[in-house]
This record gives sequence, C-alpha cells and structure tokens, in this order.
Amino acid sequence: QRLKDEIAEVTNEIENLGSTEERAGGSRQGRGQQQAPLAPLQGIQFLIENDLLKNTCEDIAQFLYKGEGLNKTAIGDYLGERDEFNIQVLHAFVELHEFTDLNLVQALRQFLWSFRLPGEAQKIDRMMEAFAQRYCQCNP
Repeated sequence: QRLKDEIAEVTNEIENLGSTEERAGGSRQGRGQQQAPLAPLQGIQFLIENDLLKNTCEDIAQFLYKGEGLNKTAIGDYLGERDEFNIQVLHAFVELHEFTDLNLVQALRQFLWSFRLPGEAQKIDRMMEAFAQRYCQCNP
C-alpha cells in the first residue's frame, strides 16, 4: 500500500510539472477525452476544434489506438461506422497494429484488445475485413 501511495504521489508530481500553457492544453485535451467515451464524434470534433488533434484519418486513428481514457465500446462504434472517413480511420487504425510472425489467434487477440466489437453485423464485417487484409499483409 505504501508503494502504491508513493507511486501515486510521484505520478501527481510529474503531472503537475510543466508550464501553465501546457496544463491548459492538457485540460482541453482531457475535456475532449471526457466527451469522447460517450460520444466519440463530439469528443474528436472538440479536440480538432481546439487544435489538439489534426483532422486526418491517421491522427484520429493514432488517438484512438493510444486509447488513453477512452471507452473501448465507443472506439469500436466509431471505427465501425459506414461513413467513408470512418472507414479510412479504420484502415489507418488497423495499420498501426503489427501482426508479423503472430499466429491468427494471437493477432486477433491483439486487434480485439484495442477496442470492443460493436453489435451490428455490418460493422463487425468491415472491421474483420480490415483485420484480414492487414494480417495477410504482415504475413504473406
């Protein structure tokens, strides 16, 4: 317990370091992340409007891939959308995964660990198709 308290204290000190400007940017990003779990589109839009995230499929995919503080169900819902931009984000997101020298089960576990599959069959199909393409690309 003492070790956990010390780790928490050091973590808090690290978070408190930095300039006021960095902290202001961090709080805006935190607000965007707070919005993203419930409504990923609004959270991502908030981050883009505040210049904390570029409006490119690669940057959005990277943000979702890191997933710090994000709801995995919301990530899955966002990636599974039928909109052309969301499909591009999905492909960029899948490209961030490295499946080289992994068997199919290991690769699938790694992929599914980064988000939660949505319930809609069409969304699942799009995601699994993107996974299959990336897996075959990494393991010719």
